[in-house]
Amino acid sequence: MKVTILGPAYPLRGGLAAYNERLAKAFIQEGHTVKMVTFSLQYPEFLFPGTSQYSSLPAPADLDIEVSVNSVNPANWISIGKKIQNDKPDILIVKYWLPFMAPCIGTICRLARRNKHTKVIAILDNIIPHEKRPGDIMLTRYFVNSVDGFIAMSDSVYNDLSKFDTFKPRLFNPHPLFDNYGDPMEKEMAIKQLNLDPDKRYILFFGLIRDYKGLDLLLHAMASERLKDSNIELIIAGEYYSNKDYYEQLIQSLQLQDSVVQHTRFIPDNEVATYFCAADVVVQPYKHATQSGVTQICYHFNKPMIVTNVGGLPEIVPDNKVGFVVEPSAEAVANAIYRFYDEAKEQEFVQYILEEKQKYSWSAMLESIHKIASAINLQ
Repeated sequence: MKVTILGPAYPLRGGLAAYNERLAKAFIQEGHTVKMVTFSLQYPEFLFPGTSQYSSLPAPADLDIEVSVNSVNPANWISIGKKIQNDKPDILIVKYWLPFMAPCIGTICRLARRNKHTKVIAILDNIIPHEKRPGDIMLTRYFVNSVDGFIAMSDSVYNDLSKFDTFKPRLFNPHPLFDNYGDPMEKEMAIKQLNLDPDKRYILFFGLIRDYKGLDLLLHAMASERLKDSNIELIIAGEYYSNKDYYEQLIQSLQLQDSVVQHTRFIPDNEVATYFCAADVVVQPYKHATQSGVTQICYHFNKPMIVTNVGGLPEIVPDNKVGFVVEPSAEAVANAIYRFYDEAKEQEFVQYILEEKQKYSWSAMLESIHKIASAINLQ
């Protein structure tokens, strides 16, 4: 087949770009021809909360990436849409994660599918955003009406889709393994590379820091008496996309300076393995969620998880098998961390992870895409 993937890719950085690039490689491994079309401007600088939108790493040598989409220029959307229309890919795959992108991506998809050949399939990270804004419903409806079929990566998103569409083909397929961050390394080596104390035990909070991800709950958990007096330290590895001062003041007020390691910057792909392999367990204390790419990095590096009982997280973290699922409160998170160490759960959880991770293959995702494409009847 001829496949076009529209969305974040190199030179952009982050989980969405990593996902799309890994998906492209999966299609190529199946023998398909793949072209990626990404943003020359993804977010205007005044709307972007981080330090940079761009990767500092070399471009992937094995991918055909066109950098051409301007998210705020309607003339550009028309040009790109007509170009894809004329190129006639069999499938156009788009990720949907934020209503801000709906006018741009939705317009391109509308134009592309006018050739009566290209089937447009959306892979949904979210359908209702974590951080709600006026116009979200209207924008999402515009996007939903521009595609032919859907793959939701969590049951909660699959169910939310029914608020916008009940007729088009859809499937649930969980987020595949993020296996593009290198091989696991020995814990001792990872700790050494991060210049950490080898006599300490480490838990990890990883990823962009947004309020809904519950870092404040985890900090309060770390301040509980049982954890504060232990040799357990928290590594925060990720860039602030919310109020940095709030979290730094919280660390000060809870007197956690000596038990929190702050690497609060964007973690490039070639450093991800070091952080995961240094940790005993990864904690995702989200206040609400759909699904999370962090869980699939954990599976790749065979890392136990403590997650909260929100959104799609319990679907992919079987409780007391690959980790713990707890209520989104500081007390519940603290109890789970204490129990993980007190009951020496690490090796038990790792054994279950080795079995459970077999579900999350890229070949299964491609099979779902093929099924949706077969179910689409172009008029």
